[in-house]
Amino acid sequence: MANNKEKTYWPHMILGFFILGISLGYWTIKSTSLMPVQESNNFMMKYQSADLNINEIIEKKVMFDEEYTIVLSKKETMVLEEKNRHSKRLQPDPVKLTLGGNDFTYLITKKDGSVVADAEVSFLLTRPHTRVDDLMIESVPYSSGEYLIKDIHITKPGRYTLQLRAKVGEAIGYSEIEAYLKP
Repeated sequence: MANNKEKTYWPHMILGFFILGISLGYWTIKSTSLMPVQESNNFMMKYQSADLNINEIIEKKVMFDEEYTIVLSKKETMVLEEKNRHSKRLQPDPVKLTLGGNDFTYLITKKDGSVVADAEVSFLLTRPHTRVDDLMIESVPYSSGEYLIKDIHITKPGRYTLQLRAKVGEAIGYSEIEAYLKP
């Protein structure tokens, strides 16, 4: 009989890698469960609703865009000092917001220039990547050719998105404009 006094460590290494894998898996699950997840609010609705009805939404948007236009008027934009040189996509200048009360005036017109007075209009002020500060106005009043949103109080500096949904008959149009409040 041969007396083999050499020790083999490979069973210990396999057990060590197994324990390391379980520990890293537990750490990954624990750290990701603590991260906040925000729902998207594209098309001014929950992601699940938009995902289920995306074909209808796009059809109604195309119908709206063929006949009508939505324009934000009487609002100053910020001229960006440096354009985004890493993107080939043209990005419009964001709307300049003021600390405190803000007013927004939208014009909804037909392609021939006539004003649409009977649209059902709703407005959403939101911040990218969070829904905590969302401000929704379900029915925007129409007055003298304009849809006017008054006294929207903004206190936190940073990026915002102005979203408007207009429904005329079966057609539904959307406007999404970037805005910024300097600190």
